[in-house]
Amino acid sequence: MEQQLRVASSIDLRSLDTRSTPGFQGDKAAGETVLSKERDELAELQEKLFAAGRFGDERRVLLVLQAMDTAGKGGILKHVVGSVDPQGVDIAAFKAPTAEEQAHDFLWRVRKRLPEAGMIGVFDRSHYEDVLIHRVHGLSQPDEIDARYGQIVDFEREVVASGTTLIKVMLHISPKEQKKRLAERLKRPDKHWKFNPGDITERACWDDYMTAYQIAIERTSTEEAPWHVVPADRKWYARLAVHRLLLGALRSLGQDWPKADFDVDVERRRLAAT
Repeated sequence: MEQQLRVASSIDLRSLDTRSTPGFQGDKAAGETVLSKERDELAELQEKLFAAGRFGDERRVLLVLQAMDTAGKGGILKHVVGSVDPQGVDIAAFKAPTAEEQAHDFLWRVRKRLPEAGMIGVFDRSHYEDVLIHRVHGLSQPDEIDARYGQIVDFEREVVASGTTLIKVMLHISPKEQKKRLAERLKRPDKHWKFNPGDITERACWDDYMTAYQIAIERTSTEEAPWHVVPADRKWYARLAVHRLLLGALRSLGQDWPKADFDVDVERRRLAAT
């Protein structure tokens, strides 16, 4: 599945089927079964990562989630990231920058939220907002935005070199499906809190956002930090796909439980004597 979702060089977002299920032949029931069966392995591998970090292993994982509104980032956090021990997860949701953050370069606040050793970090939106929204709404000069792509590549290369496995995901939803989900939020009182009137305003910029996403993905998908475009009209598939990407990243670390830094037999005898 990782290879089917990975962006090698170029991509045409408008031609991708957002209801497709690359790398998986089953239906919703089959996908949910696989997700359920593999949750225990994901949790165990995350615990190994966390334990190793406490014994000097500098490796960590960073999951970057980018998407149009309603594409399912919250569902990923709940159904995928939520299946592991929360003490080993650090979630950062990047909103509009504060006055202090605006006084620094756009990567300043991002560097502060990079995961520590042994942790899984999750960026719910990220540094890519500074080339997506800024391009769509003209918040920065074109030459400044153009320079940021190179800065992002250098930054991510540095992050990977420090021992971070970087997973970059765009959840790709169609405007038709987004409209359906927004209508559902308006229909249900228990979903009103999730509705933002600005989401409807942003829909008018859909084509501009697709162009911005395509440029950003093509300019910053590298061997060290490739992009993965996940069709997101089917929530169950998007969750399975991100789960598989995270599971694959943790498997690739090949970690085992840390060796005890004490004499186990001695401690057994001490315990028995109490």
